[in-house]
Amino acid sequence: MEHLSVTLVIIIITCIVSFMAFSNEALMGKLIFYPPAISEQGQWYRFFSCGLIHGDFGHLAFNMYAFYTFGVVVEGNFAYIFGNGFGKLLYLILYITALLVCLLPTYVKNKDNYAYQSLGASGAVSAIVFVSILLMPTAEIGLIFIPFFSLPSFIFGVIYLIITAWLDKRGSSRINHSAHLYGGLYGIAFLILACQLFSHFNVLAQFILQVRSYFQI
Repeated sequence: MEHLSVTLVIIIITCIVSFMAFSNEALMGKLIFYPPAISEQGQWYRFFSCGLIHGDFGHLAFNMYAFYTFGVVVEGNFAYIFGNGFGKLLYLILYITALLVCLLPTYVKNKDNYAYQSLGASGAVSAIVFVSILLMPTAEIGLIFIPFFSLPSFIFGVIYLIITAWLDKRGSSRINHSAHLYGGLYGIAFLILACQLFSHFNVLAQFILQVRSYFQI
């Protein structure tokens, strides 16, 4: 695993399964996140399998582009902080567990809702994005829909969480904003705990130092 790009492997697998499901409704139905199938039939694998499928090519392309952009950087930082092999393993564990954790609130809310379904890797990608923000809070993040405009990642992160929480509470969209919100929060918590347990790297102290330097305090 030391010389393997975990990010690229996940992207390749996700793309293959997503393309297969685009033309196979039966496969899509077996993999999609459907809370009653979990609560009544014990199909817990759906927490993870739904991250391998997407609604269309645009959905897949956007998620995988964001994942690659932030993932390769986070994976490299994990290898540096925790050691190459163990860091990559922790990175893989982060991504896989984020798929589960980001959907737990959705599951609790919709476990008896026979009309609810969800798919996509957005929650896990959100976890990776917020780990990147925690590690590099002053790095610029551009907004894809607003050319030539960018924000320091820690400011972007705060705005993103506020808007996502508001959209989730509003609840009038087909997008699972809850998964984005809890995925991002889980990513932050995962990195803080991992650093406490497996490294001498003080990620919170480094975050504060970089933010203070940005404001030249």
